[in-house]
Amino acid sequence: MTLDAKLSCKAHVKKKHEELGLKQKEMYRLTGRSSALSIHNKLMLYNQILKPMWTYGIQLWGCTEQSNTDIIQRFQNKVLKNMVDAPWYIRNPDLHRDIQMEMVTNENGKFAKKHEEWLLHHVDAEVIQLLDNSGLVRRLKRGGKKTF
Repeated sequence: MTLDAKLSCKAHVKKKHEELGLKQKEMYRLTGRSSALSIHNKLMLYNQILKPMWTYGIQLWGCTEQSNTDIIQRFQNKVLKNMVDAPWYIRNPDLHRDIQMEMVTNENGKFAKKHEEWLLHHVDAEVIQLLDNSGLVRRLKRGGKKTF
């Protein structure tokens, strides 16, 4: 997990994207458009090899800006379109629905909920206190016209 000073996780997502690209290039003969494998087997390879690579640490980097999640989402869309040999005009939500694959934002929510439940049932009381945000002071930026 690569963290930067502002905890934006941009460096981690960029590194993961590069690693995913290299791994996908290695697997292209098996999962590419002209591969003889069935779509079921291609998706199984994706779920077993590529998906664990980008879901690692999603509890931390998944709550960052939408642009970070979009990087992984674009990668997923590209790989899935290559696997099923989808034409360019197929919409990404339709593709995900047809092959029954969750989008990155949905996976993020699922992993976050699972992590929260794990924290709730933890034996250490200090870990449970991590979920308590009642003392959290939220400061909002002023928006509106500046008057002098």
